Amino acid sequence: MTISDSLVEWFAENARSLPWRTDPRDAYRTLVSEIMLQQTQVDRVTPRFVEFVHRWPDLKALAAASEDDVLSVWSGLGYYRRARLLHRLAREVVESGRDRLPQDIEGLRALPGIGDYTAAAVGSLAFGLEAPVLDGNVERVVARMTAFGGNPRTSIAQTRMKSWVRKLFPGHHPGVVNEALMELGATVCMPSRPRCEACPLAFECKGHEAGRPVEYPPPRKVRETEHLRWVAACIVGPDGRWLLRRVQEGPILRGLWLPPLADLEAQADPVGVAMGLTPEGLMVECGAVSGAVRHHITHRRIEVVPVLMHVLHTDFPAAMWQWSRPGEVIGGTSSLFEKLHKAIEINEKKHQ
Repeated sequence: MTISDSLVEWFAENARSLPWRTDPRDAYRTLVSEIMLQQTQVDRVTPRFVEFVHRWPDLKALAAASEDDVLSVWSGLGYYRRARLLHRLAREVVESGRDRLPQDIEGLRALPGIGDYTAAAVGSLAFGLEAPVLDGNVERVVARMTAFGGNPRTSIAQTRMKSWVRKLFPGHHPGVVNEALMELGATVCMPSRPRCEACPLAFECKGHEAGRPVEYPPPRKVRETEHLRWVAACIVGPDGRWLLRRVQEGPILRGLWLPPLADLEAQADPVGVAMGLTPEGLMVECGAVSGAVRHHITHRRIEVVPVLMHVLHTDFPAAMWQWSRPGEVIGGTSSLFEKLHKAIEINEKKHQ
């Protein structure tokens, strides 16, 4: 039995049941899932994907949606730029007079937010194009199968790996081969504890044969951690809703609805900084400073100091503000909002 035969047979028997794995594959659902799965785990994506495609079952429906609605459903997945680009993609396709995705790699690659990986994934899975898909899982599988000890992200390595994957296509649907490799890397050929005894390709794996599969590929160079310290003005109305502002600045959280935030210098007074974040014309009564909340965004470790403020009215009108509670935000927010909300609740209970 060939490598590709063993791989495809294993996948048929062991593939996880996931909502985007329809038969036949739907191009729109494949696109949405691939974009959601970028840097996000399957268990976090699954419920959001189901809600997303139920609300907007095709490109035309998504194009007609507002960006705020799209970001609301995306909440919890992070990396909101993906959602904005997906929404823009839908509008571009529909405005061009089409209601379906292009069925060629060049056409897919020309759309907003679609790079080489996503174009290959959608093209192979939905349209059967012979385009190798190299995500981290596939790179790991190929590196171990071939005992490749170099950096898999270099252009030379990518070319070699794609060539290896292409050799598995004859006689099989390219999308099935690609997805089987991704599944194998995600569930069997894992980074630190590969389950070689359960691998259908162990009989041809050079890394396994050498007795040290975890050495392939070599570990990536860890990006230096950036430590940030912020203050959050937690402005709460008499009905319990918080005043949120759409973030307009900075490289992270842009476009999301959150309590007003600002950098907090080492010797700065959190209350004074928070007071400077209140919108002009809104009278607030400053409350307690709660314990710091910790929030992680990729390589950033953020410590956020919440400062509670009370207002007597919630009729403050401004386009860039809204009153809301966690789970009720109109437009995208971050899990940071819920963390701050819980920190304030805990602090208030301690002082009751």
